[in-house]
Amino acid sequence: MSDVLNLSGISKSYKRGEPTEVVVLSDASITLKAGEVVGLVAPSGAGKSTLLHIAGLLDTPDSGKVSIFGQDQSGKSDRKRTRTRRQDVGFIYQFHHLLQEFSAQENVMLPQLANGVSKADAVVRAQLLLGKIGLQDRLTHRPAELSGGEQQRVAFCRALANEPKLLLADEPTGNLDPATSDTVFDALMGMVRDTGLSALIATHNMELAQRMDRIVRLENGKLIEV
Repeated sequence: MSDVLNLSGISKSYKRGEPTEVVVLSDASITLKAGEVVGLVAPSGAGKSTLLHIAGLLDTPDSGKVSIFGQDQSGKSDRKRTRTRRQDVGFIYQFHHLLQEFSAQENVMLPQLANGVSKADAVVRAQLLLGKIGLQDRLTHRPAELSGGEQQRVAFCRALANEPKLLLADEPTGNLDPATSDTVFDALMGMVRDTGLSALIATHNMELAQRMDRIVRLENGKLIEV
């Protein structure tokens, strides 16, 4: 299988006053193959979000290389990095971040419209995705009219709207109660498997992590295979 994502020797630190420097990532490396789903486990504050932001081209490392489909992203312009991120990468966060004034269907349409898809085609894809996860009767509902689990499932659909090849998820069920979390995670994994996505999913829930193809732990800034 070809490499979808390769992080090589990633280091990142932040200055917290003078002269204090906090090292978040230190020579962290990982490769995701096509169709592979990897669980990223670590306690809160260990740097999972930073790693995902770097992998998704939302942040840059102090050193190391980020490659997507074998293309080194470090020397590319912001415009080219934005295009890669928009076309090839989907993001899911712990909180759904849906736009409250728009319906479920419209929230899934928006990233498509921003990517140049026609309104008619965006409607079709939004309805297809929402129907796959059982929200065909909630298309016109706004986020405030949906349960927490339904809101997060809409966020999943939004992340997949532009048919990315790489999905990055940061504690995607972290705000849900255990029963809802289990159901919503099953929905996410079903969508990932159906589309053949590669996914790096951060979680502190080992039970969820064990449903993935393999697990890596972020420890002292490095990634260690579990």
